[in-house]
Amino acid sequence: MTDYILAIDQGTTSSRAILFNNEGRSVFSAQEEFPQLFPNDGWIEHEPNDIWQTVKRTCQNVIAKIDENCDAVKAIGITNQRETTLIWDRKTGEPVYNAIVWQDRRTSEFCQQLKSDDFENVISEKTGLLIDPYFSATKIRWILDNIPGVRTRAENGELAFGTVDSYLLWKLTGGKEHRTDATNASRTMLFNIHTQAWDDELLSIFGIPHSLLPEVMDSSDNFGMTDKEIMGSEMPILGIAGDQQAALFGQTCFREGMAKSTYGTGCFMIVNTGDSPLKSENRLLSTVAYRLNGKVTYALEGSIFIAGATIQWLRDGLKLIDAAGETEPLAQKTPVDHGVYLVPAFTGLGAPYWDPNARGAIFGLTRDTGIKEIVTAGLQSVCYQTKDLQKAMESDGERPIALRVDGGMVANNWVMQFLADILGATVDRPEVTETTALGAAYLAGLKAGMFNSLEDLESLWLREKRFEPTFDKSKRDSLYDGWQHAVRRVQSD
Repeated sequence: MTDYILAIDQGTTSSRAILFNNEGRSVFSAQEEFPQLFPNDGWIEHEPNDIWQTVKRTCQNVIAKIDENCDAVKAIGITNQRETTLIWDRKTGEPVYNAIVWQDRRTSEFCQQLKSDDFENVISEKTGLLIDPYFSATKIRWILDNIPGVRTRAENGELAFGTVDSYLLWKLTGGKEHRTDATNASRTMLFNIHTQAWDDELLSIFGIPHSLLPEVMDSSDNFGMTDKEIMGSEMPILGIAGDQQAALFGQTCFREGMAKSTYGTGCFMIVNTGDSPLKSENRLLSTVAYRLNGKVTYALEGSIFIAGATIQWLRDGLKLIDAAGETEPLAQKTPVDHGVYLVPAFTGLGAPYWDPNARGAIFGLTRDTGIKEIVTAGLQSVCYQTKDLQKAMESDGERPIALRVDGGMVANNWVMQFLADILGATVDRPEVTETTALGAAYLAGLKAGMFNSLEDLESLWLREKRFEPTFDKSKRDSLYDGWQHAVRRVQSD
């Protein structure tokens, strides 16, 4: 009888459940989208029950595919949109407010105040992060200060905070387990990545009671058992990692200097830096890549807020296309040097700029500009932003010369070729591009004994296609100079 790992991939716009076999191959999957809520300018929220119900239904759907033979599922791995923040009642499980999404910018003013109060160095030294609304701490603080009665309940120990992984673990275990893993903890701005513990000084800076916080575990660990009523039987939850770290793991980037870039709603490029966190001089983030058997592997990360979401905007906002699949043939008909630059700073700019007040713009429009030029500029913006990250990593001494890519956008061959061209680097697309879910499955499978070692996992990685750069340096530099000029025009400074 085949053994399976159930991977839960809870993303920003949808939830997915994927059953993997013991060779790391996807066997069955189910996916459900859910609404995004925009209650105010720069605010983005999710209804917590939408997150939970879509996860529960997709899991039940894939388990039904194996004739509800629940015993064949040997482990569950969870990967999640990071930094998104929930607080709920420990007794009832009821959230006190909607989930505040990682893209949300409502705490920009508070972040400026923290910088003015000279907290940037202490926070950066301890967490590897920059002060920005992106991370969880200021979102927690906002809920405590703005929802009546919540701070008092938190201080009385009645409430629990969690990123999405913790919330799902709580729900899956019937409220028995309040835990997270080191990768998700490292994205809160409350976790000391050197001591691997919640930090009292940081909690004091943000005014957050310790009793809110989950227990921090390894990424491959015994997190708890599912409630029998939910999945049909008890199943061990043995792996948890934030989505980008899970993708790094799924791409088997286990050696220092190996890098991956994921193209989903946003784009996230991570390079493995080994046993030591690398302090960036270029406003990149030092973070926990994964923690196994108490041993931490670190990474350097650049985060772009808007990647695939640019294509969604072209489709749903401007209605220039009906489906993402239309973008490739349009780009193929368009010269790469068409002169239009689209800067998708819809929720500010991420790394290496970290400008929450920047806003999007399109430059270089002429009477000759049409749909195909604007769509192509949207695709190119994702590649230019990746180039920004590559340049920053190079300055920090960690220039990836080959890149493993994954996520929905990598199916577009035109984008992948332009990416290789503008980076001047080899781009490798694996056979399994859903590497975020695969990483969660690998972490769970390691703990379950279905995989013996990291070397075992490395042998499972297979390349589907390699893209080699074709531009000469002058062409690459000319296009990128135009992008940098466009970015300067949208910055708020």
